[in-house]
Amino acid sequence: MSYLLALDQGTSSTRSIVFDSRGRIVGMSQREFAQHYPQPGWVEHDPMDIWRTQKETLLEAISRAGIQPNELAGIGITNQRETTVVWDRHTGAPVYNAIVWQDRRAEPTCAALRAQGLEPGILQKTGLRIDAYFSATKLKWILDHVPGARARAQAGDLLFGTIDSWLIWQLTAGRCHLTDVSNAARTLLMNVHTGHWDDDLLACLDIPRGMMPEILPSTADFGHVDPQWLGRAVPISGVAGDQQSALFGQACFRPGTAKNTYGTGCFMLMNIGEHFRISDNGLVTTRAAQPDTTPAFALEGSVFVGGAVVQWLRDGLQAFVHSSDIEALARSVPDSGGVMFVPAFTGLGAPWWDPDARGTITGLTRGTSMAHIARAALESIAYQSAALLQAMERDAQAAQAAPMQALRVDGGACVNDLLMQFQADLLGIPVLRPTMIETTALGAAFLAGLQSGIYASIEELESLWRIERQFDPVMPRDQAADHLAAWDRAVRQACTH
Repeated sequence: MSYLLALDQGTSSTRSIVFDSRGRIVGMSQREFAQHYPQPGWVEHDPMDIWRTQKETLLEAISRAGIQPNELAGIGITNQRETTVVWDRHTGAPVYNAIVWQDRRAEPTCAALRAQGLEPGILQKTGLRIDAYFSATKLKWILDHVPGARARAQAGDLLFGTIDSWLIWQLTAGRCHLTDVSNAARTLLMNVHTGHWDDDLLACLDIPRGMMPEILPSTADFGHVDPQWLGRAVPISGVAGDQQSALFGQACFRPGTAKNTYGTGCFMLMNIGEHFRISDNGLVTTRAAQPDTTPAFALEGSVFVGGAVVQWLRDGLQAFVHSSDIEALARSVPDSGGVMFVPAFTGLGAPWWDPDARGTITGLTRGTSMAHIARAALESIAYQSAALLQAMERDAQAAQAAPMQALRVDGGACVNDLLMQFQADLLGIPVLRPTMIETTALGAAFLAGLQSGIYASIEELESLWRIERQFDPVMPRDQAADHLAAWDRAVRQACTH
């Protein structure tokens, strides 16, 4: 029993990966699933699509690994966070599609809460700003708009969960309604100081407490997979939201270590240790993946549109056929020719928090080509991430903490050497790409491995982390400063305040 299965349920695809005890992939399977956009600003998934693709991929990954289920020591789950599911506790049937983290329909509720002056108190309790990004107002929308949902919830017939809870419920055949502290911290309903659901926050949004899953540490007993799925009862022993899981998989166990994940969005997290502190620079404070009962915190900044800008160029403008083609197109010109691309398709996240900002392309001339726009699109990912790191550095300086020495990177777009070099140039610190870039899934496997006894300590996990390539900054700092100033001007044109 020396293998670990990580279920990595993402925004656009579902994956399952089998790792050996050295953190190496021995089997993997992936399925894309449908995205639903019922109205502008609305994004939904069918929860049954998520469950179907997860079930298919886990079976396929085990088969491709050439192992039997009885060789699995444990299962780890990592998931798109904030995405909200409500289902019937008796039938397991969802009452509505999952409302995805990118969805903005709850912004009017958020505006009303802010107008009541509630944000400072909520920030102190949750570490989060009031924003439609988080789960609570999505849940309230379902209760308010799905016929009969609120009455059924008050009668105790409906359950709420983020995607981890939904998968645990399905995998355990309805026996376990659980979540971990890192996912619960993204709902706007958990007090991050206590690690429990907060009665005042639930009351504020009129959410029945009986809907809420039990909160456990990220390494814990999350029940066993029902034998109908794998032929035996494999333990679910690690759970974390995708970004906290990536922080764990990157071995960022010490305060001051940080990672950036380049996926659909970009998510930069810095470990700040056991003590909660609020950012003065537009970041949120979240609970990190917690391998024991000791609280762990991270500063986080979220870029809503990262790799998704490449998908938009591919599908919306049909600029190229495959997402990987963008690097060659961008390299065909020496620079962006003065073009700046602010991909605020769903508003801007940290550190600006402007839900009404919209995408802009500035600096166009008669000589601008699609190659310049492609290069500007790639660079926009690095610019947005640089703004997050600058905010983290200001917070670290205020807390008299050591400055960041390097940035660890992962996610699909980190394989783009042009993007990684530009990122290092903007930041002025080394960018470290590990040999294993599937760090989100690896973090879930590490958490499960700690619980199941495959690993004895986080020090052992630290020894497994390896660098594949280091990108050192080569751009003069005054030139980088000019680039960042030009980006700030472009962002101001996209913002509404």
